[in-house]
Amino acid sequence: MPILRVALDVPVARLFEYRADDASSEDIGRRVVVPFAKKVAVGVIAGMVDAASVPAERLKPVLRVLRGEPGFTAADLKLIVFAADYYHYPLGAAIMAALPTSLRRLRTHRSQPTGGQLTLTEAGALGLQQLPVRASRQRRLLQALEQGPLDHQAFRALAPQATGMLKQFIARGWVETGPPADAGAQPAPEIRTAPPLTAEQAQATAEICAALGAFRPVLLLGITGSGKSEVYLHAIAAAVAAGRQALLLVPEIALTPQLEGLIRDRFARVPAVSLHSGLGAGERLANWRAAQSGRARIVLGTRLAVFTPLPELGLIIVDEEHDASFKQAEGFRYSARDLAVVRAQQCNLPVVLGSATPALESYFNAASGRYRLLALNHRIGAAPPRIACIDTRGARLEDGLSAPLLEAIAERTARGEQSLVFINRRGYAPVLICHACGWVSGCHRCSAQLVLHLKERRLRCHHCGYQGQVPMACPACGSQQLAPLGQGTQRVEAALAERFPQARIMRIDRDSVRQRQAWPEMRRRIRERDVDVLVGTQLLAKGHDFPHLNLVAVLNADSMLYSTDFRASERLFALLAQVAGRAGRGKEQGTVLIQTEFPHHPLYRSLQRQDYRAFADNLLVERRQAGFPPFV
Repeated sequence: MPILRVALDVPVARLFEYRADDASSEDIGRRVVVPFAKKVAVGVIAGMVDAASVPAERLKPVLRVLRGEPGFTAADLKLIVFAADYYHYPLGAAIMAALPTSLRRLRTHRSQPTGGQLTLTEAGALGLQQLPVRASRQRRLLQALEQGPLDHQAFRALAPQATGMLKQFIARGWVETGPPADAGAQPAPEIRTAPPLTAEQAQATAEICAALGAFRPVLLLGITGSGKSEVYLHAIAAAVAAGRQALLLVPEIALTPQLEGLIRDRFARVPAVSLHSGLGAGERLANWRAAQSGRARIVLGTRLAVFTPLPELGLIIVDEEHDASFKQAEGFRYSARDLAVVRAQQCNLPVVLGSATPALESYFNAASGRYRLLALNHRIGAAPPRIACIDTRGARLEDGLSAPLLEAIAERTARGEQSLVFINRRGYAPVLICHACGWVSGCHRCSAQLVLHLKERRLRCHHCGYQGQVPMACPACGSQQLAPLGQGTQRVEAALAERFPQARIMRIDRDSVRQRQAWPEMRRRIRERDVDVLVGTQLLAKGHDFPHLNLVAVLNADSMLYSTDFRASERLFALLAQVAGRAGRGKEQGTVLIQTEFPHHPLYRSLQRQDYRAFADNLLVERRQAGFPPFV
C-alpha cells in the first residue's frame, strides 16, 4: 500500500503521511484532500514511501486526489524544496504558498469553458469603431480579437470582467465561437515595429540567444535609456520561436501594465499572461493555469511568479534585479532574484539580470567571472542628463524647496516642459512634534514613527499599518503647539500649488494610486501633457518613459547617507540613478538637481559622472575591509 507524504499549510517543519490505495508515482505534485486534526484540508503530494514512520493503524486515508488538472512537476518541487531548506521555512507552507489562493481552499474558482476559438465578426469590427471612448475595457478586448482568434483562457486573462463582457459580445453577434485550434501547434512569434538594434544591443542579444538551452547567468548592465527592454524582447522572441516559454520578473506591480502593453503590442498571436498580487483571485488562477498548461508562452510577474510551473521554460529575465522588492519581507522570506538563478541552473537555461545599478553581489559575481557581463553604455536617441547638486548649507528653504530649484521649475513650466519633484516620503510630514515638550508621534504597535496625512487628518504607520486621529493637543503635556516636522509628498504638493497656482500638479504615491485604474489614467495624462509638475516617490523612479519630462528635482536625499544599514549608500546611488534616468528621454537634454548639505560627498561625485562601475569598485574595497557582504 503506497504511503503519501503530503505538504500542508501549517507552520511545522515536516510532511504528513496518509494511505491511498489507488495512488501512484504520477500523482506526486498533485493536490489532495485529506483529514487534518478536526477539519479537512487541501495539500500537495510531495512524495511517496513504501513504509510509514508511524504505526499503520494511525494512518488516515486520503479523501480525494484531485486529478482533474496537472500538478507540480519534479522540477517545480525541486526548486521549492531548495528554497524551503535554504531559507529555513517549513516545506509544506512553502509548497502551498506557491499555489494561487483559490487552489489552497476546498472551494476553488468555478471552472469556465475553455474549448473553441473566439473570433471577431464583421459586426464586431463595426461595433469597435462605434464604441465610446469611455468603454476602454470593451475596446481593449475587441482590439485583442482584432489581432486574431483567441481561446477562452487567453481572452479571460485580458481583463477581470472579460467573462461577463464575452456574453454581451456573443449576444450582439460581435464575437463567435469556432472549433478549437490545434493544441500541438504553437504560434510563431511576430515582432511588430521593432526599432533597429544598436551595436551594443545586437551583441547582447546575440550572446543571450546563443545561450538558449544551457545554463548561463548574464548581468546586463545598461544605463537608463540604453534600451534594455529591447534586448529583453528580442531574447523572448528567440525563446518563443524555439518552442519555449519565457518568464519576465519585474519588481513592482506599477511596472506590470506598461510592460504587459509593450509585450502585447510587440508580439502578435502569442499568449502572454501577468501574475501579481493586484489581480483578482479568478484572473490570477486563470493566468496561473495558462502558464502551468503551457498555453501562455510569456509570463510577466512579480516575485512570487518565480515559483510558477512552466513546463517548457527556456528563458528567465529579472528586470531591475537590484530592487529590494524582489525580497519577500514577511512569512516565507526569500529573494526571487537569487531563486531565479537557482531555477535557471536546475533547468539548464539562461537567466538575464538587468539593471542600470546592479546589486553589489551581482556586480561582484560578474566582475569575478561567475556571471557574464554585458554592457549598454550609451543612451538611445538622447544625451545623458546633466546632474548638479544644490548646496543647501545655510540656505533658506521654503517647505523644503530651495530658490534655485523653484526657479528651475518655473522655467520649465513656462516652456511647457514637465518637471518631477522626487521625495521618497509619502504623507504630509514624516512626524508630528510638540514644540513645548518634544513629544513625537510614535507608533503604538511598533518602533516606527506615525506619518501625518493632513488631508485625511490621520496619523499612519507605513510599517505596521496602524492608524489614528490627529490629536487636538499634545498627549504628553496638553500643549497645542503641535506642528509637522519635515516634508512628505502631500506637503510638497501643497507648497508647489501655492507657489505655482497656474501649474497642473499631480502627486503620485501609494496613497494616490490605491484604486485599480488610477495609475493607468495618471500615465495617460502625463503622456498627453495634461500635467506640468509631478510630485512622486520611488513609484516614478524606474521603468517609465515620459519624453516631455526634462527636469528632476530630488529632495531629502541626505537622509540615507548615514544610515545604520551598510547597504544604504548602495541603495541611495541606485535610487538616484534610476530617478535621474527619467529626465531628458525626448529631444531635449534633461537636468537633475539634488538638494544636499554634502555636495562634495563621493557618492554624489560618482553620480554626477554617471560612473556606476567606479562607485561599485570603491564600495567593494570598503566592504572587503569591513568584512561585509559579498565577501562574507
